[in-house]
Amino acid sequence: MELSLKSKTALVCGSTQGIGLAIARELALLGANCILLARNEDRLKETVASLDSSLGQTHQFAVADFQHTDQVKETAAALAAAGTIHILVNNTGGPAPGLIQHATADQFLNAFQQHIINNQQLVQALLPGMKADGYGRIINVISTSVKMPIPNLGVSNTIRAATAGWAKTLSLEVAAYGITVNNILPGFIKTGRLESLINSNAAAHKISPEELAAQMEKQIPAQRFGETKEIAALAAFLASPAASYINGTSIPVDGGKTGAF
Repeated sequence: MELSLKSKTALVCGSTQGIGLAIARELALLGANCILLARNEDRLKETVASLDSSLGQTHQFAVADFQHTDQVKETAAALAAAGTIHILVNNTGGPAPGLIQHATADQFLNAFQQHIINNQQLVQALLPGMKADGYGRIINVISTSVKMPIPNLGVSNTIRAATAGWAKTLSLEVAAYGITVNNILPGFIKTGRLESLINSNAAAHKISPEELAAQMEKQIPAQRFGETKEIAALAAFLASPAASYINGTSIPVDGGKTGAF
């Protein structure tokens, strides 16, 4: 099975912590040259220095705040002009929790820009290089809410579903060029966002975060929260030559929790 990413370049968004960081590390281990994209320059410098380079890989970073779509567009154009990027990992923090009935128009608009618009701008900048090389992997880290909405995540559920629809449409258009588009749907993964959601929901239900976390783990067939490296393993496979015929899919990584086929 061909898993090597040697000579391939990957752009990983939100890659200074959590799932994005784990994916960048795994892609580097397979030989990819990684470009990390996030808004914190100090963290980016530290993270780039920590990536594996034993196979001759070279790593770099770019600074962009996903709350500013013009900044993302300019950065994407500059990176594309500098060389072909074969692998794009769209990974952006989700909207704040809350009931959909209380969500404001601005919350929806901001989330749409941070996810759909930024993803679109990155893809439009990188597609010409992928097409020219006959190799492209666009991997979107979304959520299991694509299959079943998660309570108290009204805006997030809406935007995540829109992202999945965007990705499926794109996958149909680019497959003939050797480019695949797939979605990873993390369940309850040990990240800062999960901790934040647990704290928020625990306060709303007037119980301790520890008690709520225990209740949540009991709902998972695997009886535990997932690790970021378990998301990264799937991302690395989807980025590899071995996954060339997997396209337009949404794959849950959730310990079996999602109650949908």
